[in-house]
Amino acid sequence: MVAQNGKDLLIKLDLTGSGSFSTIAGLRATRISFNAESVDVTSLESQGGWRELLAGAGVKSATISGSGVFKDAATDERARQIFFDGETPDFQVIIPDFGVVQGAFQITAVEYAGNFDGEATYDLSLASAGALTFTAAV
Repeated sequence: MVAQNGKDLLIKLDLTGSGSFSTIAGLRATRISFNAESVDVTSLESQGGWRELLAGAGVKSATISGSGVFKDAATDERARQIFFDGETPDFQVIIPDFGVVQGAFQITAVEYAGNFDGEATYDLSLASAGALTFTAAV
């Protein structure tokens, strides 16, 4: 993969539950992280005393975070509603020249900030809430 524009890493939200995704507007920085817990099955019989891990076991998760400025009332309002209602709608993360990750996420944190001489900003944190799918870029 060659160098990509950071602005092309997009977080999209299914606004209505119909599968029609809209980019969360105003984000300036986005990040997705994938995690897999390991399950240690090391025993006295482990070759050379090396740790052994159980393949395919453990909990997989993903987290998404983003920060930006207010640009679009519809996505701002929907994200706020998702947080306060505790919903877990589908989100998409577009990773340029890599693919699309899609699945249910819960908004775990919403932060608002602003300086007297600057714009109001917000930060979102999301945690996966089920199985995710990955579609490779063509």
